Amino acid sequence: MSSPILLIGVGNAYRSDDGVGLVVVRALQAKELPDTSCIESNGDGGALMEAWASPNKVILIDAVASGAKPGTIHRFDALSQPLPADLSFLSTHAFGVAEALQLAHALHRLPASLVVYGIEGKNFTTGTGLSSEVENAAREVIEQITRRLLNDAE
Repeated sequence: MSSPILLIGVGNAYRSDDGVGLVVVRALQAKELPDTSCIESNGDGGALMEAWASPNKVILIDAVASGAKPGTIHRFDALSQPLPADLSFLSTHAFGVAEALQLAHALHRLPASLVVYGIEGKNFTTGTGLSSEVENAAREVIEQITRRLLNDAE
């Protein structure tokens, strides 16, 4: 049986800030939070829809570009609100995170709870490591998710 809470980190570790979702989910996995499982994703929409098909609660973390200040944390409930129009998930896939969210919503194939954290990136060029703004935001998202999951477990 799978864990009731699935944490999905999306990104490419070799495109600088695009790897922030992977950094966050790896840190959360190391914490061994109760009733959670973690996966890393390259952002393929079909694989994402398959991954969130069975858990009741999903938290997805990815880098985004909206023109906001680098390190800005965008958090939204994918079940109760549409994808913000100015939010762009960076992907090399024609069917990526945004498209998977839209299609799953239209087909009623979303989990009971799906919260998305988008961290505004600064540098998406080839390379490893996060910009300081994105690294700080990643730490904040790790803390927010940890607090939320530990409070829910009590």
